[in-house]
Amino acid sequence: MITPVILLSKDNMTVLREQDVVPFRNRVKEYAIKIRMGLVNQTKLITAASELARNMLKYANGGIVSIETIARGRESGIRLTFKDEGPGIADVNLALKDGFSTGKSLGLGLPGARRLASEFEINSEIGKGTKVMIIKWANG
Repeated sequence: MITPVILLSKDNMTVLREQDVVPFRNRVKEYAIKIRMGLVNQTKLITAASELARNMLKYANGGIVSIETIARGRESGIRLTFKDEGPGIADVNLALKDGFSTGKSLGLGLPGARRLASEFEINSEIGKGTKVMIIKWANG
């Protein structure tokens, strides 16, 4: 039997401009500190969060991020859900490959965020937008 995830707290932030990224990163760090996440995992979480927020700005003119503290059994974590109403991703599998980019970048955003997170999920629909969910467990 899979242990269910319990939602402990939730906050939403809009990321519509580059200036919104730093306060967003700070809020994610506050949540991570509250659950006693170690510095290495905090760094991984904040790096992934920054990549995904910047992708949302670059490709969809921003969106909303929910920041949640969750628990599964004795494990605590942070779940971030990025939602935008941008053009969507035509080929999600291709977008998750290292080096693939439609925006003249290194193409490490999505695959890098996936590697840094404990859990990663992406759903995208052309013309409707993209939703990316990551979880970083405090001890993993």
